[in-house]
Amino acid sequence: MPKAENNKQKQTSNPGFGRKTLCLNAGDNVVIALQDIPAGTSLEEDFGGLRIATQTDIPRGHKIASQPIAAGENVVRYGQIIGQAKSDIAPGAHVHTDNLGMGDHKQDYAHATAARALEPIRDSREFMGFHRADGRVGTRNYVGIVTTVNCSGSVARFISDAAIRDGLLDRFPNVDGIVPIVHGTGCGMSGLNEGYETLFRTLSGYAQHPNFGGILLVGLGCEVMQLQDLVGGQPIRPDGALRYMTIQGEGGTRHTIQRGLAQLEGIAAEANKALRTPAPLSEITVGMQCGGSDGYSGITANPALGYASDLLVRRGVTTILSETSEIYGAEHLLTRRAESREIGEKLIERVAWWEDYCARNGGEMDNNPSPGNKRGGLTTILEKSLGAVAKGGVAPLSDVYKYAEKIDRKGFVFMDSPGFDPCSVTGQIASGANLIVFTTGRGSVSGYQPTPCIKVSTNSEMYARMAGDMDLNCGDIVSDGVSIEEKGEELFELLIRVASGEQTKSEDLGFGGVEFVPWQIGAVM
Repeated sequence: MPKAENNKQKQTSNPGFGRKTLCLNAGDNVVIALQDIPAGTSLEEDFGGLRIATQTDIPRGHKIASQPIAAGENVVRYGQIIGQAKSDIAPGAHVHTDNLGMGDHKQDYAHATAARALEPIRDSREFMGFHRADGRVGTRNYVGIVTTVNCSGSVARFISDAAIRDGLLDRFPNVDGIVPIVHGTGCGMSGLNEGYETLFRTLSGYAQHPNFGGILLVGLGCEVMQLQDLVGGQPIRPDGALRYMTIQGEGGTRHTIQRGLAQLEGIAAEANKALRTPAPLSEITVGMQCGGSDGYSGITANPALGYASDLLVRRGVTTILSETSEIYGAEHLLTRRAESREIGEKLIERVAWWEDYCARNGGEMDNNPSPGNKRGGLTTILEKSLGAVAKGGVAPLSDVYKYAEKIDRKGFVFMDSPGFDPCSVTGQIASGANLIVFTTGRGSVSGYQPTPCIKVSTNSEMYARMAGDMDLNCGDIVSDGVSIEEKGEELFELLIRVASGEQTKSEDLGFGGVEFVPWQIGAVM
């Protein structure tokens, strides 16, 4: 591994190696169990002169009170409020859903008061990518079949299957594969509201994505999401590798398949001309995700990804944090890092939209964490969000974007999205992400064609159990004493190798066929 650069804003190198518990901040009143701890275990760590013993069995990754916490008192982790005690909590008690609630989480946004530019790294690091006519660079070279509506989804798959049976990929070896982009919407919706606009941005983003060497756009013909509106009267691919048709216009399914095969032949021939050549790292855009999170996410994989994000940002790369419902309660940490008050207020506008969105649909922001998150040790959305924000490192927040909106700024940015992973990743890819990094504690399995997805484990136990799905283990930060900086640098190098063509586990397994999930907003009519 190349020698590590000196990042002046380093994170904690080794949080608690060799201990039973971990205190993340001197102001915390809980500690994290680093192993399964039986009831009655005397904890060797000194908690301000107080020696405590566990009152019940404490699972790995869960919280233990390190001092008395009165009912109504704030529970603090990471030096931040994660909720309020629902009853008196004694030292050594398990702090979880039975005694910890959401409480009041109002924060001082202090817009742009903590933005600190990172020192640029000017080196010659490159990756091997596919240069496109619009100036962007792809990390893969797929041919896509993008559908305007659910009604053309099956036909898109029929065309793809027939082309593969016909040996198209054998004739064009530089094409990585054929990706049908099918979904469950495009009609039965208003053509004038934010739901339509969101889907339009999503489909347009995929049709212009640099990981596609060519696109066949297939519609039915009578849907709300009209093909001619997407095309706009002119090719939306500067390289000309875009062709389009409707099933009704071609005379039905069989004729559409026959015409589609002929069209794919020409598209694949054009895409096959592309070869990997050197490109600056600044042409990489990384979507950062976490799913199936656990109590280790915020102390291993997420801060390691944050460190890697800072290494990338310092080289001109764009990194994207998303999942608005999963930064809820930690948004003040981002507004303070915003480059300007205007950028901070854009984020708060999105948070306010989400509060209204949940209210009018009978939900609430604390519906998250999921049952799996809770089994992993996370209790409130405030706690989960504080760990999730760690993926963003310490770089200033350069801008805030709507779902699937084209990202036109370098640096660390935020894209609004649900916390539902496939939907959030779909938006990031539509916005331009040509790499995805996905941290997981419970063991999420998925992939996101046309963009490769690097899976990062938060704990060594899950990694050993699901090594066939995981690309990198960050559990060794706790189990083996590896530093966050070392692991972040290892992830940084892996990102460059994957951008240059190294296959991820999800790619080898064939994931990506069902993970295109556009965000559906509004009434189904």
